[in-house]
Amino acid sequence: MIDEKYIDALKALSDPTRLRLFWLLLHVEQRITVAEALDVTGDTQYNVSRNLKMLNKAGLLTPKKQGKWVYYTLNQQTAPHCQALVDSVKFLPSDNFSEIIKLCVLRLSMRVDGECVVGANSDEWKTAMNNDLLTNH
Repeated sequence: MIDEKYIDALKALSDPTRLRLFWLLLHVEQRITVAEALDVTGDTQYNVSRNLKMLNKAGLLTPKKQGKWVYYTLNQQTAPHCQALVDSVKFLPSDNFSEIIKLCVLRLSMRVDGECVVGANSDEWKTAMNNDLLTNH
């Protein structure tokens, strides 16, 4: 019998957007909200929410509501084949992800006491991105 969760995880990670989101969570090693993921990826709220939910359904993430935010964290994988799948994503070359990791670090730096306090597409985010563009170019 094939492990259904493993098949679900393979299916979830076959989508480039979900793969990018999962890679990001593996590398920032922090939980992330839909609002933060939305700003970092530039995708719509519907797509970000749907993709995070699919990663959750596949057993790769866990949502936890805290205040008005839902934070997504990585699930610990106990089965060796599932851990191997996670490791294969973790060790993908970072060249394809350098921009998204930079944006994520910038977005997470806007937290207060480790908590998300800024909604998606906010003026604060736009200002932070503009300032980052000015200082890095």
